[in-house]
Amino acid sequence: MCERQRGARRWQPGQLVVAVMSVAIAATGCGGSNGTDGTSAPPSRSASEAPLETPSTPVPPPTRPESAPATEPAATEPVAMVAAAPVRLHIPSIGVDSELMDLGLQADGTLEVPPNGFPAGWYTGAPTPGELGPAVIAGHVDWGGQPGVFFDLRELSSGDEIEITRQDGSTARFRVTRVEQFAKDEFPTQTVYGDIDHAGLRLITCGGAFDPQMRSYNDNLVVFAELIGSDAAHAADPRPGHS
Repeated sequence: MCERQRGARRWQPGQLVVAVMSVAIAATGCGGSNGTDGTSAPPSRSASEAPLETPSTPVPPPTRPESAPATEPAATEPVAMVAAAPVRLHIPSIGVDSELMDLGLQADGTLEVPPNGFPAGWYTGAPTPGELGPAVIAGHVDWGGQPGVFFDLRELSSGDEIEITRQDGSTARFRVTRVEQFAKDEFPTQTVYGDIDHAGLRLITCGGAFDPQMRSYNDNLVVFAELIGSDAAHAADPRPGHS
């Protein structure tokens, strides 16, 4: 497990996609049924044998026409959080409760993948969960013939909640907006990793059929989520018997 990144970073729009597209886009960590890495298409981390994906243009967010007056006050959007490395991932609806390791780039420019079925990992080149932009977490669907941390990721649906505990003791709470599966050779790099105007989250693993000859899954499964709230760290009460 990698040492956690400490210290604040400032993420700039476009930074993640530029970093991703400057190297060969590799496969997201997905263990094959024989325990070997499977290829996947996510740019923020993956295995080296993944093909280069062609970015696609994301659909712009809907805007309210200027001529249409608001009939009620607009809901207050959650404010993005300051940078803090994530340390734990909790998805109650599918029973995931995993520590998070750091994932960076390998010597050949491809993204690291977790070395085993557990835990999941966070790509340190992306925003931290809760910051403005798309935070990226990836994990194996299986490993060595056993379920991996994201084995049940396909069971998530819109509205399910995801909690990420951060190094500063705060918790970032996200709500799933959609779950999509993409063929690796058609992976929408820009849609998954492109600029967004809010704090978002992408959970990525392998999906589809497993190709025993290529030792790889044919698709990638991507869960899209957005920040809905946060819980600040609570300082301990210094008085005896209080916490």
